[in-house]
Amino acid sequence: MPIYEYKCPACGHTFEELRKHNDRERPATCPNETCATEAVRLVSRTSFELKGGGWAKDGYSG
Repeated sequence: MPIYEYKCPACGHTFEELRKHNDRERPATCPNETCATEAVRLVSRTSFELKGGGWAKDGYSG
């Protein structure tokens, strides 16, 4: 299950939520007890990084 990052437009709180792919229809709400408004999904950078020679440089790409 992917982790999505959200930001509340009302209070500015940023949070992460583990959600299934079929949970897209259900809007994410702010976990802040005083706010509880619908949050907006953010596009964040991943920590995935390719390092080293790689399979393409070694001739395995075909």
